[in-house]
Amino acid sequence: MQNRLQKEKSMKLNSYLMFNGNCEAAFKFYEQCLGGKMTMMMTHKEAPSAENVSPEWQDKIMHACLELDDRLLMGSDCPPGYFETPQGFYVQISVPEIAEAERLFHALAENGKVKMAIAQTFWSSRFGMLTDQFGTPWMINCEQTI
Repeated sequence: MQNRLQKEKSMKLNSYLMFNGNCEAAFKFYEQCLGGKMTMMMTHKEAPSAENVSPEWQDKIMHACLELDDRLLMGSDCPPGYFETPQGFYVQISVPEIAEAERLFHALAENGKVKMAIAQTFWSSRFGMLTDQFGTPWMINCEQTI
């Protein structure tokens, strides 16, 4: 009983990505690349505060949520004038299989920019860094196999 309570109260750390009007396209792309299940994709016009949002912003995403095993990838479109290009962080994915690391890397790199090609390193079987076509920075890692 004590262990279950501790697990229910444990901290969860998830990534929340902000987009410059292309959140819906990004999350459909991530769902395709990463798998998982889209559990929410709410536009501003679907929110209780819709009347306070300009007509050109009604179809932009207020909140998106992609469930990936026990983690969530969440995001939304920034209100006009609030978007800042992501910097100083990467969304990091660790997988146990080399083939899956390479698949993820190449899928996310499509129309993006490779920062460090995926390859074997002294700390991993495969590691690579990229910025995807939506401006999100990613690190893909496959731990060293023995």
